[in-house]
Amino acid sequence: MKWTRTLTILLPFLAIASASNAQQIKDGETVNIDGIAVTYSVTNKEKLTIKDQNFDRYKVLASVKNNTGKSFNIRLASSLDLTGISNSKIIELDCVNATGARLTSKKVQVSMKSHLINVTYPTKDKDGKAITALLPVTAGYYFDQGQVIENDAIFIVPAGEVPQVTVRSLLKN
Repeated sequence: MKWTRTLTILLPFLAIASASNAQQIKDGETVNIDGIAVTYSVTNKEKLTIKDQNFDRYKVLASVKNNTGKSFNIRLASSLDLTGISNSKIIELDCVNATGARLTSKKVQVSMKSHLINVTYPTKDKDGKAITALLPVTAGYYFDQGQVIENDAIFIVPAGEVPQVTVRSLLKN
């Protein structure tokens, strides 16, 4: 019972602390977060009706540029190293008023680029003849100095509203 009461009291404070790391960003604006330049822009706007309700559908683009003066690299230790995938995220833009209707996004994350290497391995073709095949394998992730990475998403918001977007860093220093 004590844990439930303590958790009930602490959860709102944790949510506020998490949200306090986020900054508001508007269409066409660039925000600097720890040397990462984040630009958010609306590339298309449409009006639509879903179940007799009016909505605005926005296609948005998040662009991230590394101005930190250093590169970020993640090397995977094994093929089952799933921590690299979750740690490869750079920036998250969260649309506070997005509905998520029609399987659209409420947020967009920008991730580091995959470092692929080609691995050759012996195998057999459909006739049983020995051949060598090529398999691209992810060896890690990188975000170099000066590099720009983009990702897009679709936000559906109530009619007449513009997306209210916040941005926060996901990089672990």
